[in-house]
Amino acid sequence: QVQLVESGGGLVQAGGSLRLSCRVSGSIFSINVMGWYRQAPGKQRELVAHITSAGSTNYADSVKGRFTISRDNTKRAVYLQMNSLKPEDTAVYYCNADIRRLFATSNVDYWGQGTQVTVSS
Repeated sequence: QVQLVESGGGLVQAGGSLRLSCRVSGSIFSINVMGWYRQAPGKQRELVAHITSAGSTNYADSVKGRFTISRDNTKRAVYLQMNSLKPEDTAVYYCNADIRRLFATSNVDYWGQGTQVTVSS
């Protein structure tokens, strides 16, 4: 059973910082791309940032220069450092990972349960 468990969400004032963490557990052969998505009330889920197994990153324009994604392959973890937070960053943040389980022949997308980030003005 593969699980993604997020932590680090919460309430912060505008201009503040939060760091999200996501750890993968289970019988895994490899993890390809890992990423963070977010979904605000009444809006579609959107990509915030993703990072390949080699460390290449991609960010949504709205978070460039403020958010930093990183990963620790030895810990099967991905992180999102969020600085200069704005009220419009308020959303549920979801961890995502493209994973090949042991003995599997293809990769599967897995999602965490989500963690709430609320930025007050």
